[in-house]
Amino acid sequence: MECLRLAIQEVDKLSSGEEFLVKDLFKGYEWNRLAIGDRRSLGSLFLHEVKHGKLKDEITIGVKSSANQQQYIKI
Repeated sequence: MECLRLAIQEVDKLSSGEEFLVKDLFKGYEWNRLAIGDRRSLGSLFLHEVKHGKLKDEITIGVKSSANQQQYIKI
């Protein structure tokens, strides 16, 4: 998924200790153009990358937001 690749690239631009949601890695209009199903899929794929993939040494999993969105913290 192209969106996942773009999200992973954006992680490099974050500062250490910065908290974020997956949607924060996109410009507002880019995120809004994604279908809701694609957003959910992207969230699941990103979480998998954090747990088992390229991002496991760069990001920790935070608490879920009040809107049930997974928060992350850059190490």
